[in-house]
Amino acid sequence: MTVKLHEFPNGFRVVAEEMPGLNSASIGIWVSAGGRHERLEQNGIAHFLEHMAFKGTKRRSALQIAEAIEDVGGYINAYTSREMTAYYARVLEDDVALALDVLGDIALNPVFDENEIETERGVILQEIGQAQDTPDDVVFDWLQEVAYPEQPMGRTILGPSERVRTFSKGDLKNFASEHYRPERMILSVAGAFDYDRVLVMAEQLFGGLERGQTDLLVPARFAGGERHEVKSLEQVHFALAFETPGYMDDAVYTAQVYSSVLGGGMSSRLFQEIRERRGLCYSIFAQTGAYADTGMTTIYAGTSGEQIGDLARITIDELKRAADDLNEAEVERARVQMKAGMLMGLESPSARAERMARLVEIWGRVPGVDEVVQKIEAVTHSSVREFATGLIEDTRPAMMVYGPAEAAPRLDDLTGRMAA
Repeated sequence: MTVKLHEFPNGFRVVAEEMPGLNSASIGIWVSAGGRHERLEQNGIAHFLEHMAFKGTKRRSALQIAEAIEDVGGYINAYTSREMTAYYARVLEDDVALALDVLGDIALNPVFDENEIETERGVILQEIGQAQDTPDDVVFDWLQEVAYPEQPMGRTILGPSERVRTFSKGDLKNFASEHYRPERMILSVAGAFDYDRVLVMAEQLFGGLERGQTDLLVPARFAGGERHEVKSLEQVHFALAFETPGYMDDAVYTAQVYSSVLGGGMSSRLFQEIRERRGLCYSIFAQTGAYADTGMTTIYAGTSGEQIGDLARITIDELKRAADDLNEAEVERARVQMKAGMLMGLESPSARAERMARLVEIWGRVPGVDEVVQKIEAVTHSSVREFATGLIEDTRPAMMVYGPAEAAPRLDDLTGRMAA
C-alpha cells in the first residue's frame, strides 16, 4: 500500500491510499478551522458552521444531502475539534465520486437559510445543555479553560450559549470565507477507489478556489491552576493535567509511553493501585494529547465525596513513584501497546483517512508506519524516567474538581505533596 499525495497550484491537497481487499472507501475533507482559530466573539462558530453544512446547499436540500449518501448504503458525518473541522463519508467503491461531490458541495456551497439557522441554533443549544448535564464531558472543557485561560486554546468548542444565540448568517459566511480556503483544506481517501478519477474530480471542485493569506495562530500558553465546582452529584469528577510536548516534538512519544504506563489500561499503575487494590473508583485513566504547539497529559477519575482526598493524594504518590521505580518491562509493554494500537487502527479505512489528513496537516507528508514505529521504539526506559521526574519537578498542573467536592484537596496541597 502506497500513499499518494498531490498538491494543486492553489495549495489544495489530496492524500490517498488504496487498501486491497476492501469494497468500500472512507473519504473526507479536513479543514484547518477549529476552535482555536476563532476570535473571542466567534467562540462556537466553527462548530455552528459544521452543523449548517448539512442544512442545505445551492444544489441540495438538507434531506437530499442525507438521502444522496444513505440511498447507496453509506453514511456521512462531521466533527469540529480545536484545530480542524472534518466532513467525511463511508461508501462502496462505485459511490466514491458521489460522496466526493456531496462533501464538496456541503463544504463549499452552504446557503445558510435563515430558518435553518434558527432551527440548528436550537439543536446546538440542546447539545450544549446535554454536555453540561454530562459531568465526565464538561469536566474536560473546564479543565481546558483552567489550563489555557483567556485564549482560544482554552475555550469550549461548542461555545457558550449566550454567544451561540447571537450568531447571524453574516457571521457564518464571514468565518467560512476567512478559513475555508484551498491551502487550508485536505481531501483524504482510503480504501477502494479510482485515484485518477478522484484527482480529476478534486481539481474540478477545488482547483479553482483562490488561495488566501496565511493566518497566525495565537500561541498556546499553559498556565495551570484550579477550579472547584461543588454540585450535588453521585460522584466527584477529578481531572489533573500537565503540559507536555506538542506533536512537532518527538518527545511526544515519550509522553505517550509515560501516560500508558501510568494509566493506559488495566495493568497500569493508577488502575492497579487506586481501583484494584484500594477500590477508590470505578474509572481511572491517563492519556496524552497533542496540538501544534502544546500538549497535555491528563489523569481522570470519578469517586465519592468521602474518598476524593485519598484518591487525589494517592494519584500524586503514584506520579512520584513512577519517577523513582518505573521499570523496563512497563516501558516495553507501553511501547507494544502503542504500536499495536496504531497498526490495528490502520485496518480501518476511516481511521486511516483521518490519520493521513492529520499527518499531512502537521508534516506536509505521511510518515511511513516504519518511521513511526522507530520513533516509538526509540523511547527508552531512562527517557521515560527523566520525563516522569521533570513532570513533577518542573510543571504546575491544572486541576478540575466537579461534584460533591467539599473535601477535595487544593492544588497547592497536591503540588506540595509532589515536592515533598
